[in-house]
Amino acid sequence: MFRFPPNSTSRRTLLRFGVRLGIGGLSAAVFDQRRATQAQTEDGSAQNTAKSCVFIFLFGGPSHVDLWDLKPHAPREIRGEFEPIATDVPGIQLCEHLPLLAQQMKHVCLLRSMTHRMPVHGPACSEIYSGRPYFGAPVTDQAREEDWPSIASLVHRFAAASGPLPPSIVLPWYTQFVGQDRRIAGQTGGRMGEQFNPFLIAGDLTQPDFRVDGLQLPPEVSVDRLQKRRVLRRQLEPLGLTSSQQTPQTRIADDNFQAAAALVERSEAAGVLDLEREPTRLRERYGNTRFGQSLLLARRLVEADVSLVTVNWDDEHKDDKVSPHWDTHVENFPKLKDRLCPPFDRAMSAFLTDLADRGLLESTLVVALGEFGRSPKIGLVTQNGMTKRTGRDHWPHAFTALIAGGGVRGGQVYGATTETGGYVADNPVTPADLTATIFDHLGIDQRCEYDDRFLKMRQPLTNGRPVDLA
Repeated sequence: MFRFPPNSTSRRTLLRFGVRLGIGGLSAAVFDQRRATQAQTEDGSAQNTAKSCVFIFLFGGPSHVDLWDLKPHAPREIRGEFEPIATDVPGIQLCEHLPLLAQQMKHVCLLRSMTHRMPVHGPACSEIYSGRPYFGAPVTDQAREEDWPSIASLVHRFAAASGPLPPSIVLPWYTQFVGQDRRIAGQTGGRMGEQFNPFLIAGDLTQPDFRVDGLQLPPEVSVDRLQKRRVLRRQLEPLGLTSSQQTPQTRIADDNFQAAAALVERSEAAGVLDLEREPTRLRERYGNTRFGQSLLLARRLVEADVSLVTVNWDDEHKDDKVSPHWDTHVENFPKLKDRLCPPFDRAMSAFLTDLADRGLLESTLVVALGEFGRSPKIGLVTQNGMTKRTGRDHWPHAFTALIAGGGVRGGQVYGATTETGGYVADNPVTPADLTATIFDHLGIDQRCEYDDRFLKMRQPLTNGRPVDLA
């Protein structure tokens, strides 16, 4: 389902208008409809030139030394239980439990030199989501008003949408620890303003009756009926407030209403969000998991020219108090082998293959990483005292990002770590640099600025520098 950004000033007004129209609760500020970006080919026909990015966030922090930066010659307490396997690129190896992804390395750059200094989940997530060093002490995992705006919210505000949907979409949830009343830090507009939150499609996409509330019409309301209602509303406008009587809030609500209604019409007609239109065989190839079906929907959103799709890892193990998701403080190796690697391997390999087969990979930058890696030494406590002898603790000093498409040269390794995987030895890349790389691909001018409501000053979109991966 779709969720409103908190503190939306026009939420109540838009809800009232939405109920009258029959479209439910659509968030106002999300639907700034812009012109499609097109170029003319030599024969005069229109050709879509939109570029997209799919940002895959592996919540919890996957173990880089066990998955894609293995150290087979290190002592056993470092190298662990897994063996490396050959990939379709000579000289590049992956974990034995990623056999499908190993056959897609021709598309992938293993950026092994990600680094920052934040070992706590929330602030570390914020650094990856926003591309900024965390602003305060690492005393909470939860969002605060002072959060830096996320890449997703900056793209929502500064990217030009080239299709029927908003330019920045998040699915299938905002990452959050069970038992906490607020989402993990750094995922929304933060100090730039919650009205710039990306569009959230929330829910379990594996369910056959999944639908996006607010973007699909009720059964009793057809697109034609919706259009007639809009015409009737325009006819009734002269009987309402004059322009001089309208407040800024009512004008915003009216603009939002029109944009929301247009979005519903276009989405309903295009069927972009209807996974039932995909062949059963293809859906099965991605895997009937929340992550797999989210990646499938991400591909459909790329086809609809959405600039940035953020896919947050989600699975049924979020209730694990010690090791939810990729946060493997206990039983690191069984959890990776049995619970995490199989759905990731299946979905990620299917996603890359699907993009390549459809000619979308060259224009789509795919980025996959967590908030940090895991401690090189098994059982070493670095931040979380609940880390057991069978687990690995948080480790931000060196970890890996998987980068594919978008002009990136596949089949390469960028950067390197030390013999134990503990520190960057070559070509360090910060979250700011990764953010700048995404903006550069999307054609967003990094010199743009926004108003920082916390510090009362103008801020550039990023202080990083794009990484040359061509």
